[in-house]
Amino acid sequence: MKTQPSSRNPGKQRKWKAIAPLHRRQKMLSSPLSKELRQKYKRRRLNVRKGDKVRVMVGDFKGNVGEIIRVNLKNYKLYIDGITIKKADGTDVERAMDPSNVMIIDLFMDDKERTDVLERNME
Repeated sequence: MKTQPSSRNPGKQRKWKAIAPLHRRQKMLSSPLSKELRQKYKRRRLNVRKGDKVRVMVGDFKGNVGEIIRVNLKNYKLYIDGITIKKADGTDVERAMDPSNVMIIDLFMDDKERTDVLERNME
């Protein structure tokens, strides 16, 4: 299945991403695996899920580790437990992160579909 547009025109690429159906959006929300997980599952990247433990690799929160509490398919963002910013009125709000800026260090394995995906590559 094709996950990337074939056009080199940036406008068409943005449009393709904006109108992508949910099953393609989920594939676009993937993050690299840690070295240990890479060796164990023989994969470089994996789709992020709620419950995964990740380490922030880029930005103001670099080095922080937390669990994914929400994945937003509409905006292609994820939210990590403990990563918040202060609004002007002093309240804390969750900070949206791009999945390419985090590394998965522990997988949430309670989902049968995910275990099937990982076992498929092990053979």
